[in-house]
Amino acid sequence: MTIRDPFSFQSGSLPLLISIPHAGTQLTPAVEAGLTDDARPLPDTDWHIPQLYDFARAMGASVLVGNYSRFVIDLNRPADDKPLYTTATTGLYPDVLFDGRPSFLPGKTPTDAERAGYLQQIWQPYHQQLQDELARLKARHGYALLFDAHSIASVIPRLFDGQLPDLNLGTNGGESCALALSDRLVACCEQQQQYTHVLNGRFKGGYITRAYGQPQQQQHAIQLELAQVNYMSEQYPYAFEPQRAASLQRLLKQMIEGLLDGAAKLN
Repeated sequence: MTIRDPFSFQSGSLPLLISIPHAGTQLTPAVEAGLTDDARPLPDTDWHIPQLYDFARAMGASVLVGNYSRFVIDLNRPADDKPLYTTATTGLYPDVLFDGRPSFLPGKTPTDAERAGYLQQIWQPYHQQLQDELARLKARHGYALLFDAHSIASVIPRLFDGQLPDLNLGTNGGESCALALSDRLVACCEQQQQYTHVLNGRFKGGYITRAYGQPQQQQHAIQLELAQVNYMSEQYPYAFEPQRAASLQRLLKQMIEGLLDGAAKLN
């Protein structure tokens, strides 16, 4: 089969690329036919993240959004599917939901050949566009910032104990961006009391953060995993909640402004 439009992309004027790999809801025929009733509502989607970050697009950030569901292929996993975490996780082709229930009916997973096609026609184009845009930003500005934007339900016992902090910053243990930049983001979080936050807690950054965060090459990557309870309903049909989101967007804008300011001072 031929995949059309594996991603949406808008180029901006700032030295900043917002990557949104998990907001897609498109399915291939094989995946759609095989999903369990539990998986059919696409519960593990990063719902409404492009809308939440509309302010960054308006500021002049480049924005890259995957169009296909992570149940087709997970754009934030390595192509060789090596596990990123020693704790419970999901892979390049998720066969279970975050809570451990099966994603696919017995015998209904896509074939190896179909999945190889998803790698070639969805995963590779997304990552090529990501690489191309980072190279363009570095050529134009001398440095590039990659902000990998995610969200997740605030309570998933299989993945973490208790309730997840509201803002989960990940820099691969300090290896994917300059310390001065992560310090800026943490300081911004510490200046408010509405939202809890953590740096390199349960979510240290997935493949995108780890692969493209190269601070020694003036290429800095940060992942932010947001608890969805702060901007949407965590129950189906996962409605966006504008009033709640507006408060979170104000903080996110302050964080990104601080990131940009800090990077300009570094360079």
